[in-house]
Amino acid sequence: MTAIIIFCTLLLVAYLFELTSSKTKIPAVILLLLLGWGLRQGTGSLGVYIPNLAPVLPVLGTAGLILIVLEGSLELELNKSKFKLIGRSFMVALLPLFASAFLLAYFFSLYEKAPFMNCLANAIPLCIISSSIAIPSVRNLIAPQKEFVIYESSLSDIIGVLFFNFVTLSAVGSGYTFGTFSLHLLVIFIVSFAATVVLSFLLSKIDHHIKFVPIILLVILIYAVSKIYHLPALIFIMLFGLFIGNLDELKRFKWIRKLKPDILDKEVHKFKEITTEAVFIIRALFFILFGYLIETSEILNPHTILWSVLIVAVIVGCRALLLKLFKIPFKPLLFVSPRGLITILLFLSIEPSQQILLVNKSLIIQVIILTTVLMMFGLMSNKEDKNNSEPDLPPMAAIPAIDMEDVAASYDKNDFGKSPT
Repeated sequence: MTAIIIFCTLLLVAYLFELTSSKTKIPAVILLLLLGWGLRQGTGSLGVYIPNLAPVLPVLGTAGLILIVLEGSLELELNKSKFKLIGRSFMVALLPLFASAFLLAYFFSLYEKAPFMNCLANAIPLCIISSSIAIPSVRNLIAPQKEFVIYESSLSDIIGVLFFNFVTLSAVGSGYTFGTFSLHLLVIFIVSFAATVVLSFLLSKIDHHIKFVPIILLVILIYAVSKIYHLPALIFIMLFGLFIGNLDELKRFKWIRKLKPDILDKEVHKFKEITTEAVFIIRALFFILFGYLIETSEILNPHTILWSVLIVAVIVGCRALLLKLFKIPFKPLLFVSPRGLITILLFLSIEPSQQILLVNKSLIIQVIILTTVLMMFGLMSNKEDKNNSEPDLPPMAAIPAIDMEDVAASYDKNDFGKSPT
């Protein structure tokens, strides 16, 4: 009974953090980490026995990643007016990730005298924006800024995981090539199309009073099976969310009308609500547990703090260059690049043979805290003019046009990408 009381109290406190974060501008994740850390200190001083909860962290993290990307994609509008925004978000997600990853890998290889590919595998998790922190933190920004962050952070998760798995599989000499990656992309697009149609059909046809939980479980199941075969399953999550969240834009297709989009729209609205509730619970539990597992010595480790500051400086510098290139105002978007859930998951999945001593738990924790605190101060300093309905982002005409064919052609020359971890 005591465990139930503690569990419910923690989630209620997490909900209080969620309610007050919009007023205080303090990201809920910082408060959740402090709550978990404080719980660790309290149980330790009282001599309360807590079993080893470390194995639960990757499970919660994976479920949270799936639901957060799904929640973000359900909120996005997909129409012609959004294509330039998507292209711009893609570039700002992609280029800083690769630039900072290769730069950090170079620094790591000089310091550790380790193989460059191993250093790159350790650098990538530090270069991926955490959608689990970024998306909830920008709810009070104006719509164009919020949409930009949702697209950018979701794409950063997907591209980062692809890149990470490609590098880690190539580093162990598995014969993984760009051709194999392309084949996996083709397979996941086919799987995504088929699974999306089936899941949408089930969503519109199931008339049992329990219908949304089975859909969410099927989504997680498809993700898990795709992961076993090293397929980029996050692409499926995002495509599924975009599809059912944009049925109004797809009604012109005859086969879409067979799914009865008017009826399905009502179900999708309920599905969004269930997903949002589930995301809150999973995210809260993940960061409370992660905070609980943090040792005070890891936060204050003097051997990694200088490296953590250097890494954050590289992250902000690369991001600033891209925002300037695309003429996007720095405030507050320059600071909205936190590291978090996806960084932890990828760090935990690095093979022992590929790990380097410098990139340890202390470094990961410090980078997460520094980038989150930086985002907090960036959002606090952002003075939104509520009387001004004009978007803070520049007009689309002022943004350099992106020829996606040229972009795709240039990427064909590079060896990177791969399925989710």
